Amino acid sequence: MTLEQIKQHLKELDTIAFQLPDGSLVPRHFHVTEVGKITKHFIDCGGTIRNEEVVNFQLWEANDYDHRLHPEKLIHIIELSDRLLNIGDLNIEIEYQGPTIGKYGLDFDGTNFLLTIKQTDCLAKNNCKIPEHKTNTALSELPKEANSCCTPSSNCC
Repeated sequence: MTLEQIKQHLKELDTIAFQLPDGSLVPRHFHVTEVGKITKHFIDCGGTIRNEEVVNFQLWEANDYDHRLHPEKLIHIIELSDRLLNIGDLNIEIEYQGPTIGKYGLDFDGTNFLLTIKQTDCLAKNNCKIPEHKTNTALSELPKEANSCCTPSSNCC
């Protein structure tokens, strides 16, 4: 989800809820403590120099149980951040504290913002000669040929 997409969804909501991949919700008294532009300049294992940019939201909860972030306030925070940091319409990455800091993608189901699991990947599979994933098939699932001359009792092997 991009910055423009979240603003459009927020305009249609009365309350904000973020849902973790396990189905539980981030407590309603969360704060958005950071909105930032993260630039990653790196080289992949194949030697290609790459640049990636995302907008990062950090969700945080404290003992402030009376706090509720309303959609119009989050829109204001996003617009201020975009204006001062010149963020643009980048994809959003969410940071949220679990047992360690988790980084998530973001989606929307019409009611809740969904924190989606992010995965690592090799960006240079062609250079690394990584084989494609092959599915395992049990021999018992292979089609049997009707005219096969080799059977377990034929002693041909």
